[in-house]
Amino acid sequence: MALSHYLSNGLSAALGLLLISGSVHLLLGAFAAAAASVGVVVCIPPDQPAPKRGKFFQLLPAAVLGLPLFFAVQVLHTSPVSLGLLLVPASFLAFLAAAWGKRGLPIAVSVMFAMVFSMAVPDHTNSATTLSTSLYFALGAGLYVVWATLANAALNARYRVQMLADTLLSLVDLMRTQAQQFDPAAMPDQRGQAPLIGKLLKQQAALADQLQTARDILLESPRTPRRRQLAGMLLHVLEMRDHLLVCELDLDTLKSHAGHAPALSALREVVEALADEIERLADALLLGRGTGAFESYRSRLTSLQWADDAPPATPESGPSPAMLALGLANRVGHLNDETLRLIGLASGKEQADVGLVRTSWEMFVSPTAWSWQPFLAMWRWDAPPLRHAIRAALAIGTAYAIGLALPWGTHDYWILLTIVVVLRGSLAQTLERRNHRVAGTLLGCVLAGGLLAAHVPPLGLLVLATLAQAVAHAFAARRYLVTAVAATVLGLLQAHALNAGGSASFELVERMADTLIGVAVAWAFSYVLPSWERNQIPALLRRALSAQARHARVALSLGQLRAVDNEPELQWRLARREAYDSLSALVQATQRSLSEPRAVRPPLEQLGRLLAHSYQLLAQLTTVKTILLQRRGRLMAEPVDVPLERAVQALELALTGEPAAASIQARPVAAPQLVELQNPFEGDLSSWLLRRLDLAAGIAVQLRVDADHVLAEIGGNTCIRTTHIKD
Repeated sequence: MALSHYLSNGLSAALGLLLISGSVHLLLGAFAAAAASVGVVVCIPPDQPAPKRGKFFQLLPAAVLGLPLFFAVQVLHTSPVSLGLLLVPASFLAFLAAAWGKRGLPIAVSVMFAMVFSMAVPDHTNSATTLSTSLYFALGAGLYVVWATLANAALNARYRVQMLADTLLSLVDLMRTQAQQFDPAAMPDQRGQAPLIGKLLKQQAALADQLQTARDILLESPRTPRRRQLAGMLLHVLEMRDHLLVCELDLDTLKSHAGHAPALSALREVVEALADEIERLADALLLGRGTGAFESYRSRLTSLQWADDAPPATPESGPSPAMLALGLANRVGHLNDETLRLIGLASGKEQADVGLVRTSWEMFVSPTAWSWQPFLAMWRWDAPPLRHAIRAALAIGTAYAIGLALPWGTHDYWILLTIVVVLRGSLAQTLERRNHRVAGTLLGCVLAGGLLAAHVPPLGLLVLATLAQAVAHAFAARRYLVTAVAATVLGLLQAHALNAGGSASFELVERMADTLIGVAVAWAFSYVLPSWERNQIPALLRRALSAQARHARVALSLGQLRAVDNEPELQWRLARREAYDSLSALVQATQRSLSEPRAVRPPLEQLGRLLAHSYQLLAQLTTVKTILLQRRGRLMAEPVDVPLERAVQALELALTGEPAAASIQARPVAAPQLVELQNPFEGDLSSWLLRRLDLAAGIAVQLRVDADHVLAEIGGNTCIRTTHIKD
């Protein structure tokens, strides 16, 4: 964490706050510095590590939208009724920014901060003071937008390294969890699911999100040798994610045979050793030191032996466990090879092959321009962003009324501030923020009380506020409890700097009481116009099935074998990304539903089976893709056109066809006589290819049945019709 991009970004934000507030303090005085620091704090939430292009316009809405609202609150603060009539509709409009997803939510928080902190300014009676305070706010906000844009450009090279290292560490966690699957004790339960499947799905979803964040920075303009090196390493991480997924294949079948423990234990040791190597590589990147030597485990994998009493393969029993174990060892060998390439790239012994992303990198990164499409598409009653905006506006209005009725009433904005940071679009996120906010506020009040009791001079308070801002911003996405502690200290010091009145001891007690009230209001309104996850599942499910179908068409396309350009690979990489991203969204929605009332939860057991089958299908197709692209010289002389075309038809029928047609058993793709598998390290791979196609077709049928059951229980339309995307 100390070496991550989170802390680098937090320190950058804090340094900007210190330089801007300190300069204004020296030139214009303490009050001007406090008002300017509010402008800085308002613009900090959207300041995250980002590509250099579009960074300025990513931050600009916070300043442009925050300034008029800050001024309006200044003007209306002496009229409580008028101020309330401003807060409610302004809050509604601010929270509509959630329609832009991860980019929009920080803007909503910034706009709300502008109004809430404006209420903390003490003197609202003099129009000249109101105007000058707003100008100080604008000065701080404008300077910070410029600072953050320049700092992001200056830190771009470091962000690239940190993003890659953070992604490698997440991959390490996934590898170690996958290695636990090789433990003989990790047998499937009564429902046929491995005990670790929930953890694996959660880590897969988190890694998919993290990979997209890394793509946005690492794949932007990979023109210099260093950028190409890091981009090439990221591409190998994507391949390792795929190879790690295919380690699931045949695992349960192997565990059903006696004598599996020695072989699987040996594979587990290799995967854990590879995870250790990747972790050392990540540490080396963060510390800026060279990578050590790595000895390949290929010879150990090729010599893997099964028990001597393993039964021979027959048409009835299927492939022999000894050959399946070698197949699994071969797939672990791909992880070993990618680890070698990663270390070779990091040490400079290998050159990165990034020709595809070098010319088409814009297709792999998130858009940076603001579009009106999310805003125009949300105006329907069941749209989650619209319902959340209404919910938040009602909560802000209620909290404001409560604040006016409280006997102390000197810091009514603290209740509003709590609602802004606690109330989220889903109940699960709100509950998590609720608990962390209460605990963090109590700890922060104790810490701030000691600081205020020590009568620290203004410049000292400015330095302490800067440190609190650094910690609060750095830990916001990693550990919100730490953020809540630092934000409480920052808020109390900010209020004290603005001379909001009241003794320090009473401020702390009032802060605690207002936090509890704000948390209670946010919690209560999280049940108003709720957007239960079960209502979002059907759309997410259709997206996932459509993405799986498109990925199957592209992965099994024969055009990749005959193409003279990179177009087939480009289409496949885009299809693969969408397949993983769609499953990530479905996993996260399922995880969030665990915090919802039982009466409105989606069918979790069926969703668990569906997600497991979805990743199994991806694994099967990944194996086929690897054989076609990297091992096609070891296929038999007979063409694979017919089996591939038949597999594509079976997958299309199962994933996107009519329910009655999709429920029938798919025709076998493999020839019946090809039962015995060849040694995957040196033999013919045709039998492996046909086995994977057969299993993929069967899993697609199971996946479709799971999807129909989920939709039937939720109450959605059981006929899943998806739009075919022409490749």
